[in-house]
Amino acid sequence: MPAPTTMPLGGTALDDLGVRLHDGVGTLRIWSQNASAVELVIFDATDLDWETAQLPLERQPGGVWEVSSELLQPGIRYAIRVDGPHGPGNTFNPETLLLDPYARGLAQGDGYEEWRSVVIADGFDWGGVPKPAIPLDRTVIYEGHLKGMTKRHPDVPPALHGTYAGLAHPAMIEYFRSLGVTAVELLPVHAFVPEPRLLERGLTNYWGYNTLSFFAPHTAYATEESRKGGPEAVLAEFKGMVRLLHEAGLEVILDVVYNHTSEEGIGGPRSSLRGIDNTSYYRQQPDGAYVDTTGCGNTLDTATDAGARLVLDSLRYWATEMQIDGFRFDLAVALGRNAQHEYEREHPLLKAIAEDPALQDVKLIAEPWDVGLGGWQTGNFAAGWSEWNDRYRDRARNFWLSDIDYARRASAPVGIGGFANRLAGSANTYSEERGPLASINFVTAHDGFTLHDLVSYDVKHNEANGEDNRDGADMNRSFNHGVEGPTADPSILAARRKAMRNLLGTLLLSAGIPMLTAGDEFGRSQRGNNNAYCQDSPLTWLNWTHEPWQQDLREHVALLTRLRAENPALRPARFARLGEHIPESSVMDWFDQNGETMEVEQWNDPRNRTLQYVAASVPVDGAANRILLIVHGTEAPIDVRLPESIEGASSFVSLWSSADERPDGNGQRFQPGDVLPVPGTSMHLFRVE
Repeated sequence: MPAPTTMPLGGTALDDLGVRLHDGVGTLRIWSQNASAVELVIFDATDLDWETAQLPLERQPGGVWEVSSELLQPGIRYAIRVDGPHGPGNTFNPETLLLDPYARGLAQGDGYEEWRSVVIADGFDWGGVPKPAIPLDRTVIYEGHLKGMTKRHPDVPPALHGTYAGLAHPAMIEYFRSLGVTAVELLPVHAFVPEPRLLERGLTNYWGYNTLSFFAPHTAYATEESRKGGPEAVLAEFKGMVRLLHEAGLEVILDVVYNHTSEEGIGGPRSSLRGIDNTSYYRQQPDGAYVDTTGCGNTLDTATDAGARLVLDSLRYWATEMQIDGFRFDLAVALGRNAQHEYEREHPLLKAIAEDPALQDVKLIAEPWDVGLGGWQTGNFAAGWSEWNDRYRDRARNFWLSDIDYARRASAPVGIGGFANRLAGSANTYSEERGPLASINFVTAHDGFTLHDLVSYDVKHNEANGEDNRDGADMNRSFNHGVEGPTADPSILAARRKAMRNLLGTLLLSAGIPMLTAGDEFGRSQRGNNNAYCQDSPLTWLNWTHEPWQQDLREHVALLTRLRAENPALRPARFARLGEHIPESSVMDWFDQNGETMEVEQWNDPRNRTLQYVAASVPVDGAANRILLIVHGTEAPIDVRLPESIEGASSFVSLWSSADERPDGNGQRFQPGDVLPVPGTSMHLFRVE
């Protein structure tokens, strides 16, 4: 990993932690400010309980402990023991075998906590394949579970099902490219373990938000051949996956969980940081009680140099040695809390991540909340960061689902103004400096209902999780369209399909960066389970056998991603300003159903849920581009007159309509002033010529 060109967090004292191989020996460096002794323990290559050597580490300046030995060679299994004072916050135990927090490889013995660190010799032939470097405005993210995407794919060989190699199989690459996505965002692939409470119930942690190591890839996602070959082979398979995806022009984004670890609360597993220096690595009160802003038992203390540096060094390793293109930070607010546990937009770690030279070419995506006090911070990250936009998600769901549900019993509760704001890039959430690309637009994600279930269930059905349906979100803004769950009623099924098309159309035609959840493009279901984190089964694995309506839905998505790529007006990088020439922006005009400019009072009038949205690109070079999008948000059909006042517009070419069961794409032309019959709850996209 290249050395930083600026002074890193904690200074040079924290450089080169973990094992570094040089001159025929290995040097192990461990940070523990409060330890009184640290010991290196070497194990037999095949028996992880057989200690073959013990070596003391010597204390160095800055709280670092160090030892060099010829015994530290590639493939060697090792652990550390740490002793120190007793008292509030300290949990030292000189008998406990601990993982090196910087270990690049892991080996597991027979027990739940029988893990050993493994010395790794970094190196891989990337064959000159560069990172794709997809511009943000052209990025379309596909969020999925590495195992779940290929576990049941009929064209992926069984030996590769659910593996790194399987994800990079030609069948998957062809699928990603045909769908039009540009980046695959993987749920956690850092080494993780299931919580003991789940194992006791016969379940597991499927999603992986329970990190054991910030540097080692999850071994279980490697093929059997690589697992038998050991950590070096697992690492090579992961890198091979990245290389093949890059060759195909696809980026790899990792969902990373730095906010907490698998050690849970006090009394939980003791595998690494808790035994090395609990006081310094975890947020806590003066009496040693944990400050938990993650809801997972502990919170990594990034107000300390050591905690923040651990995160930064891990990111730099994955971005350089592993060639990762971007990171989505789970509960990112937890990383930006100061010593008083308050969120700071300019927190040293958040600034260091955005400014580190090794991270300048990676995409930084924050989940802008945690569960602590002041934890909701959507719109409050600095320039250089994009954020999951939960306001966008909620408004899109409300407009197409819960508002329609309400209107069936009374009348629509709100007008179209709030929805239009989200469609145009959420300028009321993100500053002019950051622009619309600060918004990661999404309608669904790994947690919550799938798209199919969002239009098919009013309430969650999580009984299979073993918590009496108490887990998972109660507020989903979903609408079952008249029947809870499966039905054979053709009118309800048709309404559900159109609702899915409306939500997907909104997602892929909005300003911002769209994130599509794997399987939503063909309407996969989890049978109403909106918190399937513990379900490693066909419930969560993608089913690649599709009915005709699912194939049609997928074709809609492929068409929408193509139209997004072909029409720059749909993907501005900057917000426009009235009367100014702003390159890379889209100048937007808004018309009502009669083709007249929208009046102020129409925006929030619940009786007005129809608009025509015109976006005109302002290119740096090349030809300008204009689109018109009709949005109609009630179930009654309506006649819409195309605007006659758009300067230079002579015709409108039909590109896509959510009212079509199958994508039409016939390119029918209409003239300004033409009146179009628009079906209830639908969208229609045109190119303006």
